[in-house]
Amino acid sequence: MTAQEALARLTEALVWIEEAALSVSTLLQFLVIALAFALSFVITRWLGPLLEKACGHFQAYQKIAPFIMPLFLPLLWLFFVGGGHAVLVQFGQPVYLTRIASSLLMAWLVIRFASNFIRNPELAKLFAVVAWFLAALNIAGLLDPAISLLDSAAITFGETRISLLGVVKGLLTFAIMIWLALVIARVLEQSLNRMPTLTPSAQVLLGKLGKIVLITLAVLIAITSTGIDLTALAVFGGAIGVGIGFGLQKVVSNLISGVILLLDRSIKPGDVIEVGGTYGWINKLAARYTSVITRDGREHLVPNEDMITMPVINWTYSSTKVRRHVPVGVSYNADLHKAMELVVEAAMETRRVLDDPEPRCLVKGFGDSAVDLELRMWIGDPQNGVSNVASEVLLKIWDKFHAHGIEIPYPQRDLHIVSAPGLDGRLNQAGEAAKKAKPEPDEGPEYMGP
Repeated sequence: MTAQEALARLTEALVWIEEAALSVSTLLQFLVIALAFALSFVITRWLGPLLEKACGHFQAYQKIAPFIMPLFLPLLWLFFVGGGHAVLVQFGQPVYLTRIASSLLMAWLVIRFASNFIRNPELAKLFAVVAWFLAALNIAGLLDPAISLLDSAAITFGETRISLLGVVKGLLTFAIMIWLALVIARVLEQSLNRMPTLTPSAQVLLGKLGKIVLITLAVLIAITSTGIDLTALAVFGGAIGVGIGFGLQKVVSNLISGVILLLDRSIKPGDVIEVGGTYGWINKLAARYTSVITRDGREHLVPNEDMITMPVINWTYSSTKVRRHVPVGVSYNADLHKAMELVVEAAMETRRVLDDPEPRCLVKGFGDSAVDLELRMWIGDPQNGVSNVASEVLLKIWDKFHAHGIEIPYPQRDLHIVSAPGLDGRLNQAGEAAKKAKPEPDEGPEYMGP
């Protein structure tokens, strides 16, 4: 382009701006749109708190408020722009800008309402921006030129042609398909959870497999929409396989271990387990880890490989009943039969202790300071803790022993000194010194005779 051509185009642009953009009719339409927005903004700021104060206590309003409150501003703006458009038409003024603004606001209303049904905030915002941008291009008549421009920007690898339009379509298709796959997977998981004939492990397994299949299909459809031949990914797929074999061994091991755990049903959500010093119940089985929540509220993410290779104590594998052993010591002077009866009675009065099998108290031996007893009791809800029920029983035993005069002894030792080197000599010397220090008895006045 020569300098004269550039100057000619610049002159044409300035003339268009002067005749179209800076004309009285155009500025008047801009003024109508701006005044409509200002009026809508003021009314929205006033109307929102008023509705919240008047209807905030109604449950129905609380449910629909997140959907209708964001629509107040564009709805009022559309209403006032439509009123201004009618006034301009009545006076015979051009209305092409107000017509475009009305179309854009209508598209904004529809897209904003539809995005409310997308739970992910980031995905909802992305959907709203992309949809409104496409609608704006279509309303302005620039969609076809924009598509042609994006399609012309392309590169070719052999017989494969990749254009910027194809990349954009692929990204949009990928986002939409992933969203649909996640929605369908969530619905599938909820449906599986309502099937009583399936075990919890089977429900989790089928849900995970369904999600993997749906996401894989979504990725393949997105790649195909860009114009890439899937057979061209064979070499790339082989490279990924080698990378997985060397660099992602732990990840793949955890994934396979997770599938094995779901298939053999050795653990399932809700089981009470103990692994690697961690005691708690299983919250969920993920693809890479198992979530174990302890009694103090900590959530441990245990790799699935550890659940396969390490010893795991499953307290509720085949039955939820768990037997607890509680040691108790009583004095040798106590009534042993009465003490055993009180121990069993304390267990029977505890709410979480089962009546069948019934608690039993056994004599385990005769210790140095006490008679060793052991209470054996069964509970049916180990997920609620196994130490707290033992503490409750011991507290009842304490109260009953004190009420019936049964002593709980503490360690005692009797010391007998038999002999020690040099001890006899030191005792004799101490005795002689004591005799010398003791005064002679008083025998009275000396007898003088007749």
